[in-house]
Amino acid sequence: MGSVVAAHTEGNGVAGFPLLSVLLFLPMVVAFALLFIPRISDATVKGIALATVLIELALSLVVTFTAGTGAGLQWEENYDWLPGIGVRYHLGTDGMSTMFLLLVGITGVIALVASWESIRTNIKAYYVSYLLLMTGMVGVFTSFDLVLFYIFWELVLIPMALIIGVWGSANRVYAAIKFFLFTLAGSLLMLVGIVALYTAYYNETGVRTTDLIILAQRTPQMDLSFQLWTFAAFFAAFAIKVPMFPVHTWLPDAHVESPTAGSVVLAAVLLKMGAYGMMRFNMTMFPQAAREYAGPILVLSTIAIIYGAVVAIVQPDMKKLVAYTSVSHMGFVTLGIFSFTPQGWQGALINMFSHGLVTGGLFLCVGVLYERAHTRQISAFGGIATRMPTYASIFMVFMLAALGLPGLSGFVGEYLSILGAFRLENKLYAVISMFVVIFAAVYMMWMYKRVIFGLPQGAAPPDSHGGHGSDSHGATHGDAHGTTHDAHAAHAAPEGAHNDAHAHQFPDLRRVEYATLVPLMIAAFFVGIYPVPFMEMLAPVINALLGPIVGVGSPALVP
Repeated sequence: MGSVVAAHTEGNGVAGFPLLSVLLFLPMVVAFALLFIPRISDATVKGIALATVLIELALSLVVTFTAGTGAGLQWEENYDWLPGIGVRYHLGTDGMSTMFLLLVGITGVIALVASWESIRTNIKAYYVSYLLLMTGMVGVFTSFDLVLFYIFWELVLIPMALIIGVWGSANRVYAAIKFFLFTLAGSLLMLVGIVALYTAYYNETGVRTTDLIILAQRTPQMDLSFQLWTFAAFFAAFAIKVPMFPVHTWLPDAHVESPTAGSVVLAAVLLKMGAYGMMRFNMTMFPQAAREYAGPILVLSTIAIIYGAVVAIVQPDMKKLVAYTSVSHMGFVTLGIFSFTPQGWQGALINMFSHGLVTGGLFLCVGVLYERAHTRQISAFGGIATRMPTYASIFMVFMLAALGLPGLSGFVGEYLSILGAFRLENKLYAVISMFVVIFAAVYMMWMYKRVIFGLPQGAAPPDSHGGHGSDSHGATHGDAHGTTHDAHAAHAAPEGAHNDAHAHQFPDLRRVEYATLVPLMIAAFFVGIYPVPFMEMLAPVINALLGPIVGVGSPALVP
């Protein structure tokens, strides 16, 4: 079959070196080592965790820069694991896996650095959970055996639920349980699908196997009714993780209650696992069923695009606003996938990579303000540009990238997704999606205007208060508190808040915050200005995967 089921290995770099196994298990080994060291300082734990994720990033860059130009698996490791039942330890990468490994590497470092000062309790437990999460994410994107994939899929669930439930905000336990139950329900359905597929293949061939490459050579010829049911079982798990409308309701709560680093990982990587699963497993094993289900899924994708954008407009909480934008953006991803066009798939994949960078950056920007004001209510802020000009500028870049400004990464993916949708027989999906981009400008720019340039709710202009914000007021305030600041330009506590507006100081970005925001901003510019390396890396995979679905080989996307 295509790239995902290539029977050969190419571009492996150093022959025989188990790079993917090192990439996969290094965080887990370090996590267990930290767990069983009885006396270790918090600073040492942080340093070891940081060194580990930096090594992970370096290894993911090795995989990226040694990636071949064909559709075959690279850095492949394929061994018997449980030969009695046909389970194999089968790892590998192609262009699609490589892109997501790079995203995991980047996000892993950024989110850990973002935790450096914000996580203040149970330090060792937090970083152990974080490193286990890293292993789970790497495993999902490199596994080519269904049982192995399922193990890592489930492994991601536990540490992420702990990060939300232990280190999150006031309603963290509720959000963690909701996240856990939604994801677990989908996972159980996928397990049913795996067992059904395993049994059906054994009944037809007499061979016991859960290897994706072997299964995908036979499953497209299986009975259509079986394909439809098994497709649905896998799709349910992936749709919940994306999340698609109407199974998205766990996402806003998880984002709002999660610590900033948790929100970054959740948005940048965990949501992408769902769409990746659709492309890697549903499309590969059940191409006929994918065609049959395409219509309803396109409708749900279009609803998600509209719904996420409209609901985001009315959100009073910045973090919840960004969370609902993810529902809309991931709607563009599934729209591109089920357009079954090379442009749509290219757009879906680049959109996922871009969304990881941009939405991760937006959550970090919200976290910067939350660290200073301990509120995320839009009405509590105003005039931030006068206090934090560098922050305001970087926030603006992520805001413009999120609404799809040309020259930034958000434009490339959304443009290609819509272009792919225009190749559908029914052009209505593309037309509606195209005009929803206007809503993105509304919710992003309106939020930015109120937070960065406006006045806090209920605050009068400075002149009406006898010179609030003037030099004389600032000097007097500076004498009392050791600093000069204009509370009305910085923050007014929302109703019920325990601290007075004048008690807050809004220094511009600190070094740790620069270290998290600037790399993501640079990456957003790079992908927006020069996406060719990603397009070249993805083209062979897309062409190979789409062939069985559309019935003929797709033309090359990149010369």
